[in-house]
Amino acid sequence: MGQIYQPLLIRALVDAGGVATLRQLAQAFLAQDESQLLFYERRIKQMPLRVLRKHGIVRDEGKVVSLTCADLTYQQRAEIRRLCEQKMQEFITKRGLEIWDYRLLEGDPVPEHMRIRVLKDAGGRCALCGATTKTSTLEVDHIVPRSRGGSNDYSNLQVLCRECNQAKSNQDTTDFRQWHAPQAVEGCPFCALQHTPQVVRDNATCYAIRDKYAVTEGHLLIIPKRHAEDYFSLTQAEKRDADALLRELRDELASADPSISGFNVGVNCGEDAGQTIFHAHIHLIPRRKADTPDPRGGVRGVIPHRMAYPPQD
Repeated sequence: MGQIYQPLLIRALVDAGGVATLRQLAQAFLAQDESQLLFYERRIKQMPLRVLRKHGIVRDEGKVVSLTCADLTYQQRAEIRRLCEQKMQEFITKRGLEIWDYRLLEGDPVPEHMRIRVLKDAGGRCALCGATTKTSTLEVDHIVPRSRGGSNDYSNLQVLCRECNQAKSNQDTTDFRQWHAPQAVEGCPFCALQHTPQVVRDNATCYAIRDKYAVTEGHLLIIPKRHAEDYFSLTQAEKRDADALLRELRDELASADPSISGFNVGVNCGEDAGQTIFHAHIHLIPRRKADTPDPRGGVRGVIPHRMAYPPQD
């Protein structure tokens, strides 16, 4: 940054007559820093502009923002300025520099090599919602916030998407990495299978195997690595990973076997719904023309006499 900072410092001193305080120099740098200006443009759009627009106080057209009220008198402008200044000073007096923690702490950022390690170990996804770079911007979050003494140590870092990171207050110290950590249950056949050669494909939170009692050739099961009782116990990240495996494996099966002309995708949740292994799993069943005399009704066949639709008048 010497190509920018050094000439900028000299220019600022020349403009100030040869002598300036550090604060004056910092203000000159801030006025020239396009990244800071873009940061506050985004910040303004995300919160104050959105809220004030909702209440009808301001309007924005493109990049131009204006008050919605008619022309103000000199006295009205003075009174509004006084009220705004009073409101700000009350908050600053109460909170002090803490209100700028999110910016002050950037003076000691997470080292780049550590940031890359954390992102890599997280599999490039948000530890809370499972979002990836395809749907959001990923950020390295401090589990114990910096404003509460949290360090840049690897053990205190997790990956959150921008939306989850912004929603997480500095009072929250939850380690979301543990939410998706595989947890085996003794005696569960699916917990025991995830590290065996029977696995045909896996990703961050799910794996796939061939169904031992296949309904049709190519019948697969998609199973979360974490022990979850049924589909409704899955996290959003697990559902996304399961869906990704379903799509990948469907495409592979259809490409490898031209006789496949359809698929059934289904889950059994609860003993009365036919579930026999109480570790969530999703069936991917390839279908072929005439593999059953009358396929009409599909998954309605879980109750056989309800599979066929009633005659239409």
